[in-house]
Amino acid sequence: MNIQIIFYSMYGHVWRMAEAVAEGARTVEGAEVSLYQVPELVPEAVLESSGAAAARAAFAHIPVAEPAQMADADAVIFGTSTRFGNMCAQMRNFLDQTADLWLKGALVGKVGSVFASTATQHGGQETTITSFHTTLLHQGM
Repeated sequence: MNIQIIFYSMYGHVWRMAEAVAEGARTVEGAEVSLYQVPELVPEAVLESSGAAAARAAFAHIPVAEPAQMADADAVIFGTSTRFGNMCAQMRNFLDQTADLWLKGALVGKVGSVFASTATQHGGQETTITSFHTTLLHQGM
């Protein structure tokens, strides 16, 4: 079973969660688990001034996901930070590039799941997961 964990993390929190999800998935017999990050959209100067560039260096070794690769997965687990009760722009941008997969029905029947994090309690995790769920259903997952 090919499991892909695709995440976005600015300061490393969601990356640590993704590593924990991967650790759990690897306990399933026959599971091949791969970790990927979505491309960054924030300019490097902004990342540096906010301290995010140094935090992101810890997971710079994680390859960047390509939307087409999801067709090879049996399950895709997405991790995202929350922005105003929705997935972050980086994840939205990545998912917006999956129209070709949708047209081909390439994700129909695959398992899809989501985990989310915010910096505050009641920071919109539930609405983030709800909106993400709609995207996965649209893809047939």
